[in-house]
Amino acid sequence: MTRSRGERDDLEKSPGSITKDSSIGLLRLISVLIIFVVGVVIGLTSSSHINRYFSLQADQFYKNYASSHIPAVDQNYEKNDCLSMDSFFIPKNLNHSMSDGELFWRASMVPKKKDYPLDRLPKVAFMFLTRGPLPMLPLWERFFKGHEKLFSVYVHVLPGYKLNVSVTSPFYGRRIPSQTCGGKDSRGVIHAADQGGRLQLWLVNNLEFWLAMGWEDVKWGTVSMAGAERRLLANALLDFSNERFVLLSESCIPVYNFPTMYNYLIGSTHSFVESYDDPSRYGRGRYSRRMRPDISLSDWRKGSQWFEVHRTLAIAIVSDTKYYTIFRKYCRPACYPDEHYIPTFLHMFYGSLNANRTVTWVDWSLGGPHPATFGKANVTESFIQSIRNNGTLCSYNSEKTSVCYLFARKFSPTALDPLLNLTSSIMKF
Repeated sequence: MTRSRGERDDLEKSPGSITKDSSIGLLRLISVLIIFVVGVVIGLTSSSHINRYFSLQADQFYKNYASSHIPAVDQNYEKNDCLSMDSFFIPKNLNHSMSDGELFWRASMVPKKKDYPLDRLPKVAFMFLTRGPLPMLPLWERFFKGHEKLFSVYVHVLPGYKLNVSVTSPFYGRRIPSQTCGGKDSRGVIHAADQGGRLQLWLVNNLEFWLAMGWEDVKWGTVSMAGAERRLLANALLDFSNERFVLLSESCIPVYNFPTMYNYLIGSTHSFVESYDDPSRYGRGRYSRRMRPDISLSDWRKGSQWFEVHRTLAIAIVSDTKYYTIFRKYCRPACYPDEHYIPTFLHMFYGSLNANRTVTWVDWSLGGPHPATFGKANVTESFIQSIRNNGTLCSYNSEKTSVCYLFARKFSPTALDPLLNLTSSIMKF
């Protein structure tokens, strides 16, 4: 019997047919969800492996690049706990990224408590200001031997110069970082260096980098020389055990043994900075009226660049901004800040703490802008003895003494061998 078209439509819309279609749709939806979840899992897993692969490749590339492009450095680098009392009290690593302003602020900090939290054995800081080599290095190494707990060494050289010394030398790793640039701030570059420290040290040691950053060279007769002296003092002040501070050049030598020098300086109630009034054109003639009213002509003093100061005066020098700025503006050739800034500043504010003499002997008898230089032919027993006991008396702790000079200059590299031959017989070290 033939069904009509309407009957056929009713049969297709029956409940059984609708249930069947719903089941098929649900199965399709579940299948799609399962496929989607599986795809997500596979994608995440693959992404993790890919990221790890490229990360390892990047690390390997950086290590290979660093080892082949970053040169070896002459400074030792150690990781230290910067918050520990030991590292704060006596920093073991001289490397830092502080600018001069930050360094001077840090060095000027003075604790109000008189007692130290650790046992403090006062030391003498030997600060070498040099453009390059230290020809008297073997003599100084012999002088320091056996007294490692009583001294610290700091070396200021031009950037790019490599101080090659053995790891056992007291000069190893004692080059201070020089962060002054001609109006440009390099701290952002330094802080961007790799955390391992090798790139940071390379930046400090690389001459081309600093020249590109506008490095202000340390030149004789300019205020940059006084700036280098302050930078040496500030770095040495970071070590709270340093009590006395001696500025030396590459041509300086010791004329007494270490115990004699140490007891002389530690036991002194005064600092030793030459400061005197020179009425000639080489003294008062260098004064600028533009320094008034802060610095008058009656305040103006002259003295040897090579000084020795107590910790109190060292802090005062690095804390000063006002008078250093005046000298920077108005003391220009033929005014030499290294001969006038510290002598004038100490005379104005700390005259009672200064002996007004130097402990570094030098010979100006030949005249001219530079003292006499002594070589191999000049170094004899009688010559060294004449420096140690030159027949004059000087004031020491308000008494007279014949021991007036602990160091001497200028000695050329050719003087090294005869000086080494005299250490045991004359200088007693």
